[in-house]
Amino acid sequence: MISPGDKAPDFSLPDHQGQLVSLSDFAGRRLLIAFYPLDFSPICNDQLVAYKEIASQLDDAGVTLVGISVDSAFAHKAFRDHTGIENSLLADFEPKGAVASAFGAYLEDFGHSNRSLVLIDKDGVVEWVYETETPLDIPPTDAILEAI
Repeated sequence: MISPGDKAPDFSLPDHQGQLVSLSDFAGRRLLIAFYPLDFSPICNDQLVAYKEIASQLDDAGVTLVGISVDSAFAHKAFRDHTGIENSLLADFEPKGAVASAFGAYLEDFGHSNRSLVLIDKDGVVEWVYETETPLDIPPTDAILEAI
């Protein structure tokens, strides 16, 4: 897993609308990336909905939240519509898991990301990292609030 103090790897991924989103789009702002395994799995629903509940605290801290999984942009759109979440979801679809791998969050044996959080500062440097021991665990919101 990437470490605090490391420069965040650059990326460009399609969002839930098919528009490319790059790390450079967040220059001058803090970015929280939530790597998660798959859309529509019960735990992923719970994780991203829980983060919706702390959206105002993230906004107050000047942090933008994006989710990244190996699902397609089409799946992300349907997932957002289904859950009512508002943050962008980015498709690490092809090459599968390349961005998650660059951050050290990809689980090769499973073919998807672990549940990992990476907070990137305004200059593109990793501020904080949280990685669960298993994809069945959800990174807690209180850990995020403490980090920001």
